[in-house]
Amino acid sequence: MQAIIVCTSVSHGNTKRIADLMGNVLDARVVSPDRIDATDLAGYDLVGFGSGIFLGSFHAQLREFVEALPQEQRGKAFIFATSGFPEARFQRFSRPMAELLGQKGFEVTGTFSCRAFDTYAPFKLVGGIRKDRPNGADLAAARAFAERLRTQVVA
Repeated sequence: MQAIIVCTSVSHGNTKRIADLMGNVLDARVVSPDRIDATDLAGYDLVGFGSGIFLGSFHAQLREFVEALPQEQRGKAFIFATSGFPEARFQRFSRPMAELLGQKGFEVTGTFSCRAFDTYAPFKLVGGIRKDRPNGADLAAARAFAERLRTQVVA
């Protein structure tokens, strides 16, 4: 199985930690959107897309990268995110990204998110929230998610 992870991690390195852990499990290279050409994705069986969540959305750099992809038949993809708050049932931040990837020809096989240290806007005034995240349990959950993906794609 050939896998790659496209990741935008800009604030505290939380998303990169998750991406690197998943990359180790999947034997996948982790790259930022500005370090890979969209045509290079064609050679992969599994592509991960992840970033921190900003005002309920994936980072603009990652969204713009996916929006610029040509529509064609592609392999499997997964989505992951780190956020100060959990994904709301009534407004899931992963849903728009999953729909966009589907439009680009990917089959989205799973999504993962975990809490992470957040110092956005008002939280900066109090030193941030979720200072201890991602923690050991979050990392274990990310590892288990990646192991399930590896099993699904190889099968």
